[in-house]
Amino acid sequence: MVGTGLRTLVVGAGIGGLAVARALRLAGHRPEVVERLPESTVGGSGIYLPGNASRALRQLGLHEPLRPFGAPISRQRFLTADGAELFEADVDRLWEGIGECRAVSRADLHQVLLSGAGGDVRYDTAVVDLQIVDSSAKVVFTDGTSAEYDLVIGADGRRSRVRVLAGLGSEPRPTGRISYRHVFASKAGIATWSALLGDGVSLVVMPVAPGRLYAVLTEAGGEPDGGSGTPTAPPDPAARFRELLAAFRGPAVAELASAAAVPAAVGEEVLARAWSAGPVVLLGDAAHACSPTLSQGAAMALEDAVVLAEELRTAGSVRAALAAYQARRVPRTTWVHERTARWERCLDLPPSERDPHLRRHGAGEFRADHVALLDNL
Repeated sequence: MVGTGLRTLVVGAGIGGLAVARALRLAGHRPEVVERLPESTVGGSGIYLPGNASRALRQLGLHEPLRPFGAPISRQRFLTADGAELFEADVDRLWEGIGECRAVSRADLHQVLLSGAGGDVRYDTAVVDLQIVDSSAKVVFTDGTSAEYDLVIGADGRRSRVRVLAGLGSEPRPTGRISYRHVFASKAGIATWSALLGDGVSLVVMPVAPGRLYAVLTEAGGEPDGGSGTPTAPPDPAARFRELLAAFRGPAVAELASAAAVPAAVGEEVLARAWSAGPVVLLGDAAHACSPTLSQGAAMALEDAVVLAEELRTAGSVRAALAAYQARRVPRTTWVHERTARWERCLDLPPSERDPHLRRHGAGEFRADHVALLDNL
C-alpha cells in the first residue's frame, strides 16, 4: 500500500482535477491543487451527466450534494431538424441500478466538486517546468516558486502542459467539429434531453434548472484555416449560431435566435501514447479528450479519479499504482473514442440515409454504444 504521506500535486481544477483531489482526500492524502486560470473563471454552460458519471459521483460521496441542482433526465429523444421523431432512448432503464442521468450547470457542478476537494486551490498558478528525478518530480511554477513531489497528476485539459513536459504527447488533434453553447431562459417547456439532427449540423437542448435550458449546436467542418483543413472558430460566433439555427424548427429555436453572445469551441481530441512517466500521470482530457457526442468526457474523468485513488490504496508503489491505473482505464477510454467515432459517422450521413436508419436501428445502436459502460471500473 502506498502511504498517505505522499507529496502530491494536482495540476488543473476542472472536473477531473477536483474529482481526483476529492478521491485522494477520501483515501487519506492531502494533495495540493493548482489552476492556471483565475478563481473567477468558471464555465457558464451546462453539462449532461450520464448514469456512469452519477455512479462515480456516488463513489466520491458527491451524488447527494449534487441532487438539488439541475434536472434529472429520463429519456433522450432524437428528432429530425423539423421535429419529427427518429427514436427515443429510455436512459432510466439503460442505467437502472447504476445511476440517474442529470443535466446541470457547470457552475453548480464545479461548486460541488470544489467543496468536496476541500476548496483549497492556488489559482493563477501554472506549471512552467517539470523535471523527473528518480522517484520524484521537481515542478517550477509561474510565480518562480518550485517544489518536489512524489506524485504529479496532470488534469490540465486537452492542451495539457504536464503532458508536454513529461514527454507523453503534444498537441491535440482537431475533430472537425465546432460547437456553440448557450444557457438561456425559456418558456418552451422542454422537459428532457432532445436532439434535432440536420444536414451536417445538430442541436441538443436540455433543462438545467426551472425555466432554463442548455443548448449545444454543433456543425461538422467549418471554415478551414488557410487551406489546412482544420476548422477555426468564426469571427462572429453569435451570427454563425443564428445562421445555423435556421435549419431547425422547434419550441426553443425562436428563443435561441435572440442570443447575443455565444462562444464557439473548435473540437479537439487526445489519445496520449502513454499516461505516465515516473511519478507523473495524466487524468481526464489530458489523457483521452474526446468529442462530446456520447456525453462521456466528464464521466471518464470522474471514473479516472476513482480508479487512480483505488490503485494508490492497494499498490505497493506509486509506479505500480500508475501502471495498474493505466491498464484499467485505457481499454475503456479507447472504447469511448471508437464508439463516438462510429456514432459521428452515422450522424454525418445525409439525412436521406441517416434518418431511415435511425428510425429502424437507433434505439438498439444507442444501447450498444453504452453497454460496455454499464460495468463498474
